[in-house]
Amino acid sequence: MATKRRSQAIPFAASSIKACKTRKLTTKILKEAYAQQREVENEENDVTIPMSTFFKEAMYGIGDFIDADEQSEEFQSELDYQDHMTSENEVELLDALIHKDGTSIANRILDAITCIKERGDKDDATASVSETSSMSKSQAIDYLQNVGKFMSVYTHGKIPKALNHIITSREDYVILLKLTQPETWSFSAMYKVTCMFASSSKAERFYELFLLPRVREDIRKHKKLHFCLYQSIKKALFRPKEFYLGFLIPLCKSGTCTHTEARIIGSIMQKVSIPGKLSSFALMLLADLKFCGTTSYFIKVILDKKYSLPCGAVDAITAYFLRFHKETSVKLVIWHQTLLSFVQLCKHELRKEDKQSLRSLIDKHSHKHITPEIVRELDNSRNGGENVSDSPSAPTIIYKPIKEDLFDMPEVPMEED
Repeated sequence: MATKRRSQAIPFAASSIKACKTRKLTTKILKEAYAQQREVENEENDVTIPMSTFFKEAMYGIGDFIDADEQSEEFQSELDYQDHMTSENEVELLDALIHKDGTSIANRILDAITCIKERGDKDDATASVSETSSMSKSQAIDYLQNVGKFMSVYTHGKIPKALNHIITSREDYVILLKLTQPETWSFSAMYKVTCMFASSSKAERFYELFLLPRVREDIRKHKKLHFCLYQSIKKALFRPKEFYLGFLIPLCKSGTCTHTEARIIGSIMQKVSIPGKLSSFALMLLADLKFCGTTSYFIKVILDKKYSLPCGAVDAITAYFLRFHKETSVKLVIWHQTLLSFVQLCKHELRKEDKQSLRSLIDKHSHKHITPEIVRELDNSRNGGENVSDSPSAPTIIYKPIKEDLFDMPEVPMEED
């Protein structure tokens, strides 16, 4: 009985599937017939199909528009409303984007940027826009602020052409960059712009006004430095003169450099090769600054690179230490370490008078572990200007050829059998 019921159910299911297919085909045939009939009637009556009905049929299918005459009127009213809105609201926007003489908004923005001259503040910089350009001051400010918003979410890729134009061609780039609010840029955007400035001659001001505050702020908040800013400092060292004058010297002059900042920045300086002449010049500038533990640390970092210093740099560092001769305060360990690094590097360039002054200095300011090393270096070195042979501490090495007597060989003990 079960087999009979199954055999009876199969023909019934097949018949229902055929009925569904037949109904679908009938519906499609009827739709096509109605469509052909409408086309024939329109051709006979020489009546064209409204454009709105054509778009509507293309979007939603022919079968949904059997009563096209009624719905076409509603659709046409919607199109008329949109045309009315376009004519009233969007014409002003189009006039703002495209000037009457046919110039695009990009050209107008560049014209507005070129008319901004270097002034004391942001208002003076943007005031000249409305005087010499078709773009108003507010439009130029809004555009640069939009550039800043883009840079705040930048991750990779190209930067806006206007920003590239500011960096490469503008002399008043500092004022224009301030309008973009660089303190809100993403870390990737800061690295990208630093790479661009590292290949130009305008890097010093950018390092001082934008890169340095951003680095210090990030270290203050997180007690460490973001990788992109770390790479930005390494990239900034590709222009060592601008780095020293625009980054390191202002940091030490501020007198607020923390040990964390000095340790992080000093570690980058240790990993990057810097020309010796520029480093000697930086040492002379650092030696003229007021004493600070972080300043002594940066001096030690440069000295540990083992440059051959000129006489001017040696005299400047010697004067830097000798000015503490009259002070009675206890010196920091970094001060003694910096003095040891200086003596180890320049012990043969120091004059006899300078060595005597340094000995009296370390007698007054001593450290139980570091001072004996400084004394040993000063005692076992020649004075500046002396030849190696004239120095009493110079080792006398006599080279004599070694002669061997082949017949006078020591006896080799042999084991007994």
